[in-house]
Amino acid sequence: MIDSAINIKIRTGLFIILIMAINGCKNETGEKNSSKIITIELPKKPNILWLVTEDMGAYLPMFGDSTIATRNLSRLAKEGVIYPNLFSTSGVCAPSRAAIATGMYPSSIGANHMRTTSYTEVTGLPKYGAIPPPEVKMISELLRSEGYYCTNNYKTDYQFKAPMTAWDESSPYAHWRNREKDQPFFAVMNFTETHESGLFEPYGFREIETRHYHSGNQNYKWQNFGGSHAKNRMTEEKTPVHLSKETQFDIPPYLPDTPEVRRDMWKLYNNIAEMDKQVGAVLKQLEEDGLLENTIIFFYGDHGGPLPRQKRLIYDSGLNTPMIIRFPNKWKAGTVDEQLVSFVDFAPTLLSLTGTNPPEHLQGEAFLGEFAHDEERTYIHAAADRFDGYTDAIRAVRDKRFKYIRNYRPEQGYYLPIDYREKIPTMQELLRLRDAGELDSIQMQWFRASKPIDELYDCVNDPHELHNLANDPKYAVKLKELQNEMDRWIAKIGDQPNLPEKELLNQLWNGAQTQPKTAMPNFNVQGNQASINCSTAGASIGYKIITNGNEPENWSVYNGTLLVQPGVDIKVQAHRIGYKPSEIIKKKI
Repeated sequence: MIDSAINIKIRTGLFIILIMAINGCKNETGEKNSSKIITIELPKKPNILWLVTEDMGAYLPMFGDSTIATRNLSRLAKEGVIYPNLFSTSGVCAPSRAAIATGMYPSSIGANHMRTTSYTEVTGLPKYGAIPPPEVKMISELLRSEGYYCTNNYKTDYQFKAPMTAWDESSPYAHWRNREKDQPFFAVMNFTETHESGLFEPYGFREIETRHYHSGNQNYKWQNFGGSHAKNRMTEEKTPVHLSKETQFDIPPYLPDTPEVRRDMWKLYNNIAEMDKQVGAVLKQLEEDGLLENTIIFFYGDHGGPLPRQKRLIYDSGLNTPMIIRFPNKWKAGTVDEQLVSFVDFAPTLLSLTGTNPPEHLQGEAFLGEFAHDEERTYIHAAADRFDGYTDAIRAVRDKRFKYIRNYRPEQGYYLPIDYREKIPTMQELLRLRDAGELDSIQMQWFRASKPIDELYDCVNDPHELHNLANDPKYAVKLKELQNEMDRWIAKIGDQPNLPEKELLNQLWNGAQTQPKTAMPNFNVQGNQASINCSTAGASIGYKIITNGNEPENWSVYNGTLLVQPGVDIKVQAHRIGYKPSEIIKKKI
């Protein structure tokens, strides 16, 4: 038994855990411990693997829900660290993925409305993309600049078109196996089986999910790949049943306990078990390649659960998603880290783990690695704005116990009649019972015609956030603290809650009627050196060197002077996030 240990941050390169035994302390055999040093060596540029599932609440054994067995995730948790306090910046995927990709809060860069390229007939606006400040790059591009091979398989949904420099590969085939020998990699595997659409009828698994078994095999021929979710399913009879349909579930109090709701809960858990199987396939590939102990593995969801009053809302049911991180050599295996983590923390943490000091403009905080913040987060923040054809304006701030919510449209009810969500049988059941007057007072809260300006919840004693404490004098000090923190955060990031989307677009486009376009790059060659620049501030520049007519599939990231050989052709393109890309220019050397 070890009496004490000096905890240190994970650092790239060689790091040391010093374990000091107190005199007289005995281990389990009764022998005295002696002081010793255990060294664990990590690569200077460790591989990073992200396993990202969709619409994922804490429905997993290691987070307290033992309804379904998850053999692969349970092993990952046993060998890794459990993070129960990860929160998305929105209760829906696209704004949250914008935060993950950039390290910026969605409402600070025009990424807060779900989605910016859809429902234009409702908004009356053209399609547009978020436009971060010019210094902001996608995290994958920053890692590519440091020599990483970066792949995404295959969902994007960032609220903007990714520049051509974002990934070495973003496709159903994308895989670390396509990199150069011994090149460090950052690989993202997206699992969609747990998506809210997995609750629709007719029920069945998506055939396209086999991509995780064939990733990296570019000789594989896809069948029915790329079709709609509704058409691209196996029949329920062919769908593996991972738990009995008679299984009893804990139904949240805001949902009615009816056969329709129980069937959706069965689907939810069955989908999770299938996702776990797919995760296992990817982990097996990692082990087969001998890379397990050279790779830091993240598993997390892109926001909270898929059910009504979960997805799209900024209660914990919509924001909180489980995370597991497995470090090489099972560092801190089987432990729980209770610190608050936000999606905006992922980009700086990724840089910190790979040995790069995160740039100051990032709005998140590194929570691991050489450049981790010395102090843990005190608060997380979130926002809710337009969802499909319906707009609201809500902001939230949470510490480890309390959450404050501010409603900028109190005259508007909570419930938004979103067509997509109403395909879920549970949502249809809620509406049926509401109209029949058969919902209880808790279940009717969501359907109130208006909402208070201020909401305050004790998330420990009231985890479903049903009892508003904002008017309770006993909590006046806490209410004021969180109100002040929200005001500080809104001012710091330049958020403009309840700003009409038309005015937001006017700001993003500087009053122009059309989407701005990235300027053509300038290309100069002197001897065997080529230099490229672009007059559009913040533009990413990509290039391809074509030798003997052989053109690379991927764009390389331009970071400075480029060495070239006579007789080659070079293609160059520039693209600032949120702008249209420039035309491609080609020059013969």
